[in-house]
Amino acid sequence: MESPTPPSGPDNDPTFSPSAPGARHDSYAALRYRDFRFLTIGTLASSLGSQMLGVAVGWELYERTNSAFVLGIVGLVQVIPVLLFSLYAGHIADRFDRKRIVMLSQALLLLCSLGLAVWSYGQGSLLLAFTCLGLIGVARAFGGPAGSALLPQTVPPPVFMNAATWSSSSGQLAAVVGPGLGGLMIAQFGSATAVYLVDAVAVLTFVLLLSMIPRRVVTAVSEPATLQSLLAGIRFIYRTKVVLASITLDLFAVLLGGATALLPVFAKDILEVGPTGLGWLRTAPSVGAILVALVLAHRPPFKHAGKTLLWTVAGFGVATIIFGFSESFWLSVAMLALLGAFDGVSMVIRHVLVLVKTPDEMRVRVNAVEGVFIGASNELGAFESGVAAALLGPVLAVASGGVGTILVVIFIALAWPEVRRLRQISEG
Repeated sequence: MESPTPPSGPDNDPTFSPSAPGARHDSYAALRYRDFRFLTIGTLASSLGSQMLGVAVGWELYERTNSAFVLGIVGLVQVIPVLLFSLYAGHIADRFDRKRIVMLSQALLLLCSLGLAVWSYGQGSLLLAFTCLGLIGVARAFGGPAGSALLPQTVPPPVFMNAATWSSSSGQLAAVVGPGLGGLMIAQFGSATAVYLVDAVAVLTFVLLLSMIPRRVVTAVSEPATLQSLLAGIRFIYRTKVVLASITLDLFAVLLGGATALLPVFAKDILEVGPTGLGWLRTAPSVGAILVALVLAHRPPFKHAGKTLLWTVAGFGVATIIFGFSESFWLSVAMLALLGAFDGVSMVIRHVLVLVKTPDEMRVRVNAVEGVFIGASNELGAFESGVAAALLGPVLAVASGGVGTILVVIFIALAWPEVRRLRQISEG
């Protein structure tokens, strides 16, 4: 069994010490590492394309079918592969080269983007679209856990919180620009075909940047892929109560408060703002998230991380309720921005908890379980929102989800007092 190869200092300077005694807080510590910059820029490009694709698929399907239920099916089709393959994908990534797994997953995403472009241009059947979306789910099931485990290979442990914040910022920047750009392209060309082609180029960019990051030796897992080894990540999270609580909070907040899946309905039928307005609505959560991430990057770690986590998820629920009842475009944009801000804080706290608490030989399997929780909640939340909207209407579907989120926060606070007592998260 080989020991992990630690990342060298900024631009491969091994004398650099981010945690030197007396050193001041460096807001840009992670960005001083070349490999982290390549990983972050590549992730930014891929996320940008993914956000554009999300807008294009939602708008095109709703234009063709005028069905909120079909929008929910989009989430279901993508979550099934995550539920089926994520645990096994985590075990595979703990045994083999994580970078290669990510590159193969991105290659599959590239093919799916081209497939959706063909579907859109030729006005193909829904079967082709859902086949591509299902394969996108497969790619994310394998690539997500392995990709998350690449970050700690590019920076040392003292920089984990800063790296997690900048990594979150890059994803949110893509989510700020991507939906608006996707909506503008659809409005400009009168079709989503070009959006899918741009996503293919973005994926290819990520693959090229990832190929420039040298492979690092990490602790390998020699045990066979038994049920025992596959469930190791679940056992670890269950024993680590604060990690379990943080993941549970995010799961139910997104599952119950999944307003994003219904944004095409709100844009077209309630707010009447068209594809350009849809782009702004999809962008708003990420504007809030990236502003919060920039603030977090310039401040020291939370002194009361547990209470901060609980209050931000409760705020997420309140903002969801207000958005559901809003008939004003700008009030809706403001509430979506607040949703992104609250979600950004909880995501950084959860990400740092997982990074700090997880040993490297368990990292991908733990990330795989986290991916099942969070990824599944995103897609199942979309399905739940589509079904609820079909039964209750979009307004009650969204508002009731916000109420449910607040009730979950109260339950977590009472069931796991460790969360309320959690103070500053150790980075060492």
